[in-house]
Amino acid sequence: MDFKRYLLIGAIAVLSYMLLMEWSQFRAAQKTPVTNNTATINSNSNAAATPAGLIPNESSTPDDFPSATADQLTAPVVTETPSANTIEVSTDTLKVRINPLGGDINYLALAKHYAVIDSPDQPFVLLEQGQARTYIAQSGLIGKNGTDTRKGRPLFSAAQQQYQLQQGADKLVVDLQFTTDNNVTITKRFTFIRGKYVINVDYLINNGSSQTWSAGMFGQLKRDNSKDPGTDSGGMGMSPYLGAAFTLIDKPYKKVSFDDMAEAPYKDSRPGGWAALVQHYFLSAWIPDAETTNSYSTVKTADGFNLIRFTGPSVDVAPGQQATINSRFYAGPKNQYKLEEISPGLELSVDYGFLWLPAQCLFWLLTKIHALFGNWGAAIIGVTLLVKAAFFQLNAKAYTSMANMRKVQPKLLALRERYADDKAKQSQAMMKLYKDEKINPLGGCLPILVQMPVFISLYWVLMESVELRHAPFMLWINDLSAMDPYFILPLIMGVSMFIQQKLNPPPPDPMQAKVMQWMPVMFTFFFLFFPAGLVLYWVVNNVLSIAQQYVITKRIENS
Repeated sequence: MDFKRYLLIGAIAVLSYMLLMEWSQFRAAQKTPVTNNTATINSNSNAAATPAGLIPNESSTPDDFPSATADQLTAPVVTETPSANTIEVSTDTLKVRINPLGGDINYLALAKHYAVIDSPDQPFVLLEQGQARTYIAQSGLIGKNGTDTRKGRPLFSAAQQQYQLQQGADKLVVDLQFTTDNNVTITKRFTFIRGKYVINVDYLINNGSSQTWSAGMFGQLKRDNSKDPGTDSGGMGMSPYLGAAFTLIDKPYKKVSFDDMAEAPYKDSRPGGWAALVQHYFLSAWIPDAETTNSYSTVKTADGFNLIRFTGPSVDVAPGQQATINSRFYAGPKNQYKLEEISPGLELSVDYGFLWLPAQCLFWLLTKIHALFGNWGAAIIGVTLLVKAAFFQLNAKAYTSMANMRKVQPKLLALRERYADDKAKQSQAMMKLYKDEKINPLGGCLPILVQMPVFISLYWVLMESVELRHAPFMLWINDLSAMDPYFILPLIMGVSMFIQQKLNPPPPDPMQAKVMQWMPVMFTFFFLFFPAGLVLYWVVNNVLSIAQQYVITKRIENS
């Protein structure tokens, strides 16, 4: 009996600590601003960018770009001032700004994902370069004739400064051009596709010189150590991952955190592959040509930036010949089924922790039920019903044990009073009573422990699924990933927990009984800040448990 008491007190202590962590993380996250870069650009759509040239890379640190051969820079360094006019691209899914200097993506917003639910005119900003955050996607050419070096970067020209995917068009091509002094024309081509978050980033090489041109492509993600703006609430001490991820030959998914980068750089090489930067709900990733062998690495720069990069093999282009270097860049939501189609292993960025397999099964159920009803709240209720049905018999045993304990409660109290001064005899008498009544004092705990992996898996599914972000349910619940604005669901959860507690046998220990009486109040307080989807799951689970437990308790009491 003492073992059961200590087990229960320990579980309460751990759960209380986890709930306290949740509340603390929520309050901290609420103070973290989600910025929206609103810098203006020149609206003259017919204006061309500044003429092409090689611009010194004065703002970069020595680690910003991959090193190459010593004779990589053949063109003279020109000290022109780069154009202040970025190139703006708009599609049905992306709002992008490209810097003519190097052709980097220094701003990317997701048109179908809002920064806040009630401001559809403010898309969620994934990439940006400003005072609040630096998170950009860079790419270039390195090697013998590479144009992107530690000494300078090419200044591209474009036909116009604003591009928009036209109605009825399936794709939009944006070409940036640069011509070297020895007549090699380099076109950096961005291809945007309707409905997609993948951007094809290709280099088209036209060698008009008299010598063989040789260089290879690199792509990298540059980010500071600022907090994840996609996290508006944590969960019971479980923080979504923020950091780099790669795919290996013998392992489909490897995390490399910012702290890991600071301790030691990561290096690997493999055919195909990808390099990603993962955060809550969203990610960006460079996906080089799957037919080539690419090198992957991380760098922590002297000024504190985190670089996640790939470098491709060198490509030789003979005089008078053309060649294309292919790559793709993804920036968007962590939709695992679509990510799986883009590149193997990329879907694992939706991180369900060590309970990945049961979580995947639950997510599959969630999507199938959503396909039937078209509502993620209904899908959560449906999954909860199915989980309850799967554990119906196991729960029935637990509730039967609790009901039997409730039935013999008066006898237990009598034994405690009789042997109040002799704990040893008290325990012996209780164990004899359990044996005579054929009651297992742990019968109500063990089935619950067996179900914990399923509950934790479902919890992670609800926490990690971008599909629930800004997803409405009904009535006042317009965002299942945010807390209930009127705290109705947490209050219902507290009432259901109180009712469920009354159906359980009261602990014989007075101190333990007082602690248990306060549990519904404490849980209600912490659940005020939980995402509504999680509270909805808990409420439905409690209501189903109350119904099953009530029927079993009444049957045993009347027997």
